[in-house]
Amino acid sequence: MQKFSKYVFGATLCGALLMSFGSMAQMAPPAPPADPPKNWHTMDLSTDGFFGISLNQAYIFVKGKKSKTVVVATIDSGIDTAQKDLQGILWVNPKEIPGNGIDDDGDGYVDDVHGWNFLGGKNGKCDYTETTEEVREYAKLQGKYANLTSAPVGDEKEYNYWLVVKATHDSTVNKSSTELSELKPEMNVLMITNGYIKSALKLGPDATFDIHDVDKIQTTNDTVSRSKYVWNMVLTQEGGGSTNAKVLKDLSEYLQKLSNDVNPDLNSRKEIVGDNPDVMDGKPYGNNILKYPDASHGTGVAGLIGAKRNNGYGIDGVADNVRIMSIKAVPNGDEYDKDIANAIRFAVDHGAKVINMSFGKKISPHKDWVDAAIKYAADKDVLLVQASGNDNQNVDEKPEFPNNHFLDGTTSDNLISVDASAWKQDTTLAATFTNYGKNTDLFAPGVKVTSIDEDAEFNTADGTSFASPITAGIAALILEYYPKLTAAQVKEAILASATPLKGVMVYKPGTHDLVDFTTLSKTGGVVNAYKALEIASKMKGERKKND
Repeated sequence: MQKFSKYVFGATLCGALLMSFGSMAQMAPPAPPADPPKNWHTMDLSTDGFFGISLNQAYIFVKGKKSKTVVVATIDSGIDTAQKDLQGILWVNPKEIPGNGIDDDGDGYVDDVHGWNFLGGKNGKCDYTETTEEVREYAKLQGKYANLTSAPVGDEKEYNYWLVVKATHDSTVNKSSTELSELKPEMNVLMITNGYIKSALKLGPDATFDIHDVDKIQTTNDTVSRSKYVWNMVLTQEGGGSTNAKVLKDLSEYLQKLSNDVNPDLNSRKEIVGDNPDVMDGKPYGNNILKYPDASHGTGVAGLIGAKRNNGYGIDGVADNVRIMSIKAVPNGDEYDKDIANAIRFAVDHGAKVINMSFGKKISPHKDWVDAAIKYAADKDVLLVQASGNDNQNVDEKPEFPNNHFLDGTTSDNLISVDASAWKQDTTLAATFTNYGKNTDLFAPGVKVTSIDEDAEFNTADGTSFASPITAGIAALILEYYPKLTAAQVKEAILASATPLKGVMVYKPGTHDLVDFTTLSKTGGVVNAYKALEIASKMKGERKKND
């Protein structure tokens, strides 16, 4: 469901927008928040004053050492392969001849040069707009169980699953319906005021503006004044040099996601991809196109891991010698278990040593398939890094999927679950939106994090989506310089780098209740690249030679 990029709009802002447009033209624009530097996530708390990952210290530590290229797979929404900051960073399948329409390496995937798209269909089509898993499962089971009050004999297990699905479905649909009623008027306000701002700035229909452009408007016209106030408020809250186009695109996509919950298209998968997502038959499906209109999220994730360093453009990725393998399996909506299981196996079989997974959902009908894929990755010594989610919920009580607790009762030692942290060591250190719990491992920067975007753009956003690839980048950095370490050893070094912040009182995500930071994750700390490398340097590598 969530590609885990927390969208800022909500009921409070909606009300403020509507009120401001209707009656608050004389109010002064809101004071801009004290945004952190764009690269704050790389900084060091003691030397820079921002609670980043101490990346500069990490590179000082490995200076002069040789590194080995590490392949990192991103299972995400795709990628803009033309993004300047990713040139030379993309994984290239050495056994595939680009564009010849032949499966040169015999893996079942034709022209899988930079990765694969498990949501793809014929003629370049893609099922990138989906509904949630609970809506899909509700549709499958309601005919059998909707009118029953007890389990039929022999169907007790499925009936109990139905009760979970129904409760989750009802909660999701109610929430989406409420948000739609709140956000549609907000979109109308933004569209109307967008036109007035463009007119005041004498911009063409396709032109964009940012907060600096809005600030230049001098007017005595009440309507233009109201429009200026609206966009000043929105762009201030968005921060990071956001534009009107970005705001409208993000809100439009979010409205589409909500609409897909309330009025789902349950046939798009069959019509576009053509497979049966409830049958794991081993037959290849999808296409090799990685960039669609929803590629922004995956591009930003890839950039945080390995965007070209020190090239005077964009951002510097965490790792300096990686190749990004892009696997598109996450739509605007919930991912299918079949696609995730196959994506993990694709990544492992094509040489990835780290896999980033910035997605998650509340229902997993084929969790056994994903469990088996995670175990397959463990057998091949591949580390998985997972975003914990953005619902400010305790995952010990309400689990997100995938996770490292398998149906057979065992757990994984090759998966790291990452929560999102902010830049100050104060009550706001734990992001207000982040999931948390002892079934998550640690925190990493995930508030106002800046990365690259598609079409040579940049984006500043919130989300465990960003905390996860920052951690995955550290994992890759460790393997670059200490390639003999196993996935379990890399996980051990990363978790040990997160010093427990005992006594640091923070707001429990989603509340104003103060709790000790150490209660919110297994380690009780924030990941640190320098400490992780230092710990890794003292380990005796146990990786098998053929891995």
